[in-house]
Amino acid sequence: MTVANVDDAIADPRTYADPSAYHRLFGTLRNEDPIRWTEPSACRPFWTISKHADILDIEKQSDLFANAPRTLLRTRQEEEQVRKLTGSVQAVRTLVHMDEPDHRLYRQLTQAWFMPAKLRALEDGLAKLASEFVDRLAARGNECDFARDIAVWFPLRVIMMILGVPPEDEALMLRLTQEHFGGADPDVNKDRERDATSAVRGFFDYFKSLTNERRKSPKDDLASLLANAEIDGKPISDFDRSSYYFLIATAGHDTTSSSISGLLLALLENPDQFAKLRGNSSLVPSTVDEGIRWVTPVKHFFRTATADCTFRGKQIKNGESLMLCYWSGNRDEEVFPDPFTFRIDRSPNRHLAFGYGIHLCLGQMLAKMEIRALLKELITRVGQIELNGKPDWLVTNFVGGLKSLPISYRMN
Repeated sequence: MTVANVDDAIADPRTYADPSAYHRLFGTLRNEDPIRWTEPSACRPFWTISKHADILDIEKQSDLFANAPRTLLRTRQEEEQVRKLTGSVQAVRTLVHMDEPDHRLYRQLTQAWFMPAKLRALEDGLAKLASEFVDRLAARGNECDFARDIAVWFPLRVIMMILGVPPEDEALMLRLTQEHFGGADPDVNKDRERDATSAVRGFFDYFKSLTNERRKSPKDDLASLLANAEIDGKPISDFDRSSYYFLIATAGHDTTSSSISGLLLALLENPDQFAKLRGNSSLVPSTVDEGIRWVTPVKHFFRTATADCTFRGKQIKNGESLMLCYWSGNRDEEVFPDPFTFRIDRSPNRHLAFGYGIHLCLGQMLAKMEIRALLKELITRVGQIELNGKPDWLVTNFVGGLKSLPISYRMN
């Protein structure tokens, strides 16, 4: 590949829909050009960071490598669409976009909801919900599209219960989430009329109405907390509130559903590991972590240098962007023995799928709990599972996984 072709491939959402192509490309980058100045034809330039150790070093230095203003890869055209709406390159302002001290203050608003004390109270409910979704699997007979019929709906129900969105609105939340993360996918954006801000506007309209409802009739949910949230004695802005809703309503389920589908596919493609798991349920937690490493639903985030610096011998200038490629870092041969081997007992497993440092994913413990609950039900109640067609991956370079996983199965 020419230099231009490599740079375009790094940015191209289609690369990420073909795992083998992605891993060939980034394996070469890790070995030959781990800190690469990248100039795709459709995007502003950036540094591509492909190695595990470098990603960690950057994540640790949040004062030198800031989250704002550029957090993800968009084309120049998409950035211009967002700028017309908001006046900046960001359509929302969430924890992902914040630096200190705002990040700490806003994270504290909801942090207790995702800590062990609160999550322990959810365990029985998660087990019951997982059982209900395996009931759905049984009701479908002996075949389904696991990604579309089960994996997307289970974590969606969980996070919407916490947030306070009623079941009848879940389909809307799912559609808007898929449009946001999968706007480059022709199956998601069929009419090509959705721009980079369409889904955000839909979420903001919905949560404006929900905020009004919760102010009148508060409940024990995150919507009520955010409707009346204050920092330093002052109400947070409508934009920050809607952005917070947006983060929870999207990242709170999409990454988990991608991990669930990708984990099942990995088990189907590695029947020895599936048999090992069925024979030893104590391996469920390590299986979940290996599945999350394997899939790495969040493919990248950006950081921006706040001063001129030298990093791994490269001169990085103040204001230049760095693309942290987590999927590549999670296949780094210097960190993971046999990184392209799916091993459910991998230990240690220092994967980067939840980020690192102050921006470590707020909902990581909840996500693992959900996947463990559903996996336990599957290996207990489903006696045989096989692929029943070709898996299909979402065309996106940001957040995503399988959009289709056809399976056949036999219940116990």
